[in-house]
Amino acid sequence: MQITIALTKGRILKETLPLLAAAGLEPLEDITQSRKLIFPTNQDNVRLLILRGSDVPTYVQHGAADLGVAGKDNLLEHDTSNIYEPLDLNIARCRLMTAGIKGAPLPKGRIKVATKFVQSAKRYYAAQGRQADIIKLYGAMELAPLMDLADEIVDIVDTGNTLKANGLEAREHIADISSRLIVNKASMKMKYGPINSLIERLAQAVRAREAV
Repeated sequence: MQITIALTKGRILKETLPLLAAAGLEPLEDITQSRKLIFPTNQDNVRLLILRGSDVPTYVQHGAADLGVAGKDNLLEHDTSNIYEPLDLNIARCRLMTAGIKGAPLPKGRIKVATKFVQSAKRYYAAQGRQADIIKLYGAMELAPLMDLADEIVDIVDTGNTLKANGLEAREHIADISSRLIVNKASMKMKYGPINSLIERLAQAVRAREAV
């Protein structure tokens, strides 16, 4: 019974691999030194996919992968009706926040907000009772207020150093972000034994890591 796990490349991958190793699952070659996207592991029936973070929930949602590791920021942007989220891996922790030019008040009435987290931003400003025109950007979010494209941005904040370097400040907290293990609902039903065993081993690895 083949199990496919979709992993998010970059920082999340670097923090995920030691947890998988602690759970007894390791790729047969060094993922960081290869351009391949599919990797066999030391367990014959388990393979790993390496994807962009925003694509991991899509692969799991549609059953192309049985499990995945994705940031909560990406999960908040996706339809997760066909996905379980059984485990917070507690890695790649950061915050989703609003930010703007330091000391600059928001204009009254309708505001312009730049972000790649469109759904999260819509929900947040609606909950605040604030009318906001959401402008989708894919990067260099800090430029938007500086170039008068937006009054405010919604973005991931880790240290806040990038904001400070560009004369911006973090403002309102929207959500705490960390990487989560997600599972396709049909896969959980059809492959319950091996998937549940992996979830339990990963949960033990997370607890052991936090106890150190």
